[in-house]
Amino acid sequence: MDPLAAFNLLLLLAMGHFVADFGLQSDRMATEKCPGQGVVLGWGWWLCAHAAIHGFVVGWLTGVPLLGLAEWLVHACIDLGKCRRCYRMGLDQGLHLLCKVVWVLVAATCVPLQG
Repeated sequence: MDPLAAFNLLLLLAMGHFVADFGLQSDRMATEKCPGQGVVLGWGWWLCAHAAIHGFVVGWLTGVPLLGLAEWLVHACIDLGKCRRCYRMGLDQGLHLLCKVVWVLVAATCVPLQG
């Protein structure tokens, strides 16, 4: 993958992250995805659903479902750390965006993307 294509993919993944984290996440999901907060459904269901949205976006934009699965798992772990107050919103978002850099590097070096 050429550098411009990699940069463009990174931009799309970053934009997709903010759409999924702020546009597609309801207030209920944002609250109830944390342990002890599940009212309608258990918190694990909310967290799984939220992380799955992110996984879908990454899988869709990269064309690599396994990267989507990796995003799904890592996103859930990062959000769980935030829910448990291990860190705050700024570090949470930084970790999520760092993952996007990793996905681009993996896609650029290991996975031949078709364009």
